[in-house]
Amino acid sequence: MLDLTPGLIAILVACALMCGLAKTALPGLACIPVAILAAVMPTRPSTALMLLMLLTGDLLAIWTYRKDADWKVLRGLFPPVAVGVAIGAIFLAKVSNQVMKVSIGIIILALTALTLGLIWYARRTGRDLATSMSTSLPARLFYGSLSGFTTMAANSGGPVVSLYFLASRFEVRRFMGTQAWFFFIVNLLKLPFSAGIGLIDRQMLLIALCLAPLVLGAALLGRWWIGRIDNKIFDPIVTALTIVSAVFLLL
Repeated sequence: MLDLTPGLIAILVACALMCGLAKTALPGLACIPVAILAAVMPTRPSTALMLLMLLTGDLLAIWTYRKDADWKVLRGLFPPVAVGVAIGAIFLAKVSNQVMKVSIGIIILALTALTLGLIWYARRTGRDLATSMSTSLPARLFYGSLSGFTTMAANSGGPVVSLYFLASRFEVRRFMGTQAWFFFIVNLLKLPFSAGIGLIDRQMLLIALCLAPLVLGAALLGRWWIGRIDNKIFDPIVTALTIVSAVFLLL
C-alpha cells in the first residue's frame, strides 16, 4: 500500500492540475507530472495513477474538441500505435524505472531535433512539409509506433504526437481536437494492458477518484485559455514543453 504523506498528497494535487491543463491547453505538459510521480512513487503505481488521471482529463478534452478532430489523420496513426503499445507493455514489464525514463527521454529529445530540423529545412526550401507529413506512410508508421511505445511505457506519448502535429502545421483547435481523441482512444487501449500486468489496484482507483475534480477543474481552465491563443504563441510553447518534458525524464 502507498503511504500517503502530506508531502506526497501535495505532489499528487500539483500533478493532477498539470494533467488537466495538458489535456485542453498545454500538450506535452503531462510528461512533467509523469517524471515527478516516477521520482516519488514506485514505477507501477505511478504509471497506473497517471493513466487514470489522464483518462479523466480525456473525457473533458473530447467533449471540448468534439468537432475539431482530423479523423483521416487519426485513422492513419492507430495501426502503428497499437503495435507500439504492445511493444511498450513488454518493455514496461522487463526494464527498470530508470532505464525506462532515460530511454524515453532520449527518444523524445532526438525526435524533437529531427522534427525541428525538418521544419527548418522545409521553410528554407519552400517545401510543403504539412502535406507530406500528413500523407506520408513512413511518417505515420514512425511517429505512430513511437507514440504508442512511449505512452504505454511511461505515459509520455504526448511529446511524440505533438511533434507530428507541429510538423503537419495543424492550427490550434485542430491540433488539440485531434490530440484529444487520439489519447482518449489510446489510453482506453492501454487500460486492459495495464490491468493485465497488475498496474491498477483498488488504492490507485480511489486516489484517482479523489483527484478527478482537480483534473477536471484544471482542464476547464485550459479550455478557457486556449480560445485566446494563436499558433505564433502556441507552437513555441508546445516545442518548449516537449524539450522540458524530455529533460525531466532524464533526471
